[in-house]
Amino acid sequence: MCGIVGAVSDRDIVPVLVQGLERLEYRGYDSCGVAVHDPVGLRRTRSTSRVAELAAQVAQNTVSGQTGIAHTRWATHGAPAVHNAHPHFSHGPGEQAESRPARVGLVHNGIIENHDQLRAALQARGYVFSSQTDTEVIAHLIDSLYAGDLLLAVQQAATQLHGAYAIAVIHHDEPQRVVGARAGSPLILGVGKDEPGNYLASDAMALAGVTDQIVYLEEGDLVDIHLGRYAVFDRHHHPVQRAVRTVQAHSGAAELGPYRHYMQKEIFEQPSAIADTLQGVEGIVPALFGEAAEPVLRAVDSVLILACGTSYYSGCAAKYWLEGIAKIPTQVEVASEYRYRDSVPNPKTLVVTISQSGETADTLAALRHAQSLGMTQTLTICNVATSAMVRECRLAYVTRAGVEIGVASTKAFTTQLAGLFLLTLTLAKLRGHLDAAHEARHLQSMRHLPLALQAVLALEPQIISWADDFSRMQNALFLGRGLHYPIALEGALKLKEISYIHAEAYPAGELKHGPLALVTSDMPVVAVAPNDALLEKLKSNLHEVRARGGVLYVLADADSRIDSSEGLHVIRMPEHYGALSPLLHVVPLQLLAYHTACARGTDVDKPRNLAKSVTVE
Repeated sequence: MCGIVGAVSDRDIVPVLVQGLERLEYRGYDSCGVAVHDPVGLRRTRSTSRVAELAAQVAQNTVSGQTGIAHTRWATHGAPAVHNAHPHFSHGPGEQAESRPARVGLVHNGIIENHDQLRAALQARGYVFSSQTDTEVIAHLIDSLYAGDLLLAVQQAATQLHGAYAIAVIHHDEPQRVVGARAGSPLILGVGKDEPGNYLASDAMALAGVTDQIVYLEEGDLVDIHLGRYAVFDRHHHPVQRAVRTVQAHSGAAELGPYRHYMQKEIFEQPSAIADTLQGVEGIVPALFGEAAEPVLRAVDSVLILACGTSYYSGCAAKYWLEGIAKIPTQVEVASEYRYRDSVPNPKTLVVTISQSGETADTLAALRHAQSLGMTQTLTICNVATSAMVRECRLAYVTRAGVEIGVASTKAFTTQLAGLFLLTLTLAKLRGHLDAAHEARHLQSMRHLPLALQAVLALEPQIISWADDFSRMQNALFLGRGLHYPIALEGALKLKEISYIHAEAYPAGELKHGPLALVTSDMPVVAVAPNDALLEKLKSNLHEVRARGGVLYVLADADSRIDSSEGLHVIRMPEHYGALSPLLHVVPLQLLAYHTACARGTDVDKPRNLAKSVTVE
């Protein structure tokens, strides 16, 4: 969720560091900073404003250097404040240490779980702390271990750190050297192409336009970068060779273009994102998920889905498909809870992880826990082909949503659903529940999705009218039945994420079991009402709302026979889409959240307290 950039070059590296932070802004952050090794020693600038303000401070203070590190922080330990912002320095032990030149500079993603014990030990040795962060502990620890070799000090420190981290470290005595380490949090090495510089970053996008030669460091790796050379060491401190890959992390994908916000842009990119995700799908074959997929998918007898947030809701929708179409028992678990309870492992279960980034810490930990229980048949639905999730799972379906900048996920969600529907059809076919005629019909429906989504996006003017009503509310209820209950959950999540309106979602049949007590004219109720087998049941639930004076906002199919009236607002979807209806019905809910947030004047792309890529537990 935080961003790291580091560099060693033969030119002023500050513009590259700041540009890298700008490209990592999509991850979410509440402070930022940069530190360089200049002729005097280590020098830093930090800010609790946006990266643009940091850039202005850097220019005003004429900060420059050929070696440096930079960071965007999302607060975990310690409030968002300048003294808690990275980079953190260690000036050595002693009450007057701050008056001496800094010796160690460090940036850190992750959480150090034993920071309290380490802090106490370092304080006993005379180190004075100026922040509430767990990160400052690492800086002082490395300083305490330093004896002329930064790599050795970092290696020794790593053996004492418990938790997840990615770090980049510089030292006063070693110009043109940066040492990095990763354990449970992503870190990459960028190899200079046309110049002798080398780079570190938490995301390849940070280095777009600087280098496309990327080394994905593995769990436990340390990396030592100098001008014109680098070395990688594994968790046992043995030198290793890691593959250099050419990665096209184009910054152009992150350009806003004519849109007001990235979230709006990404909502409207969904037709092309779905088309790209389904590109090359000519038939339902196991090879869609990897060369080794057929024997794995034939052998499994159940599915376990592990995910967080929006990805969890896509898994909840997939459960209806997997059990209804493929007839395979399916369980969906919140990844952050799964590994902390006793479960019953089944080696014949297909463990499916879902993640936009492929680096979600809770989901990776849940995956590893499932593997430790003997469930080794693993598959991921992920948007980043080079991510840890893809590398650690046997099988994968890589969606092609492209870069998603807005913190509130949109196109990643619908492309996940597309990948999960393909998995459903594949398992159904292998289990004898999908004949050729039904396969052809499903494929035709999927190919038609981009056009169907375009028609749904044309409803935006009607949704803006709804958003004007919602912008004056403080609470909202979302209702759905069956396959569309997860879509109601996702709609409620979107509204609270970016508009800060409290929103909850329920299966419509549960309304009279408690939530109906909340219904008043000040509690708008959104209902997802496709013309399916549960429509008449849902209509009864809507009557319950109207009888209590509630105001309804209904997304109905054209032939659902629900008409607008006093207190009942209806938007008609262009067509009924059967099993794939969730991909269409979620789009108006995304637009409703977006335009409500715009009307309320919130920071749509960077909602408070949230981060895009959640790489800490």
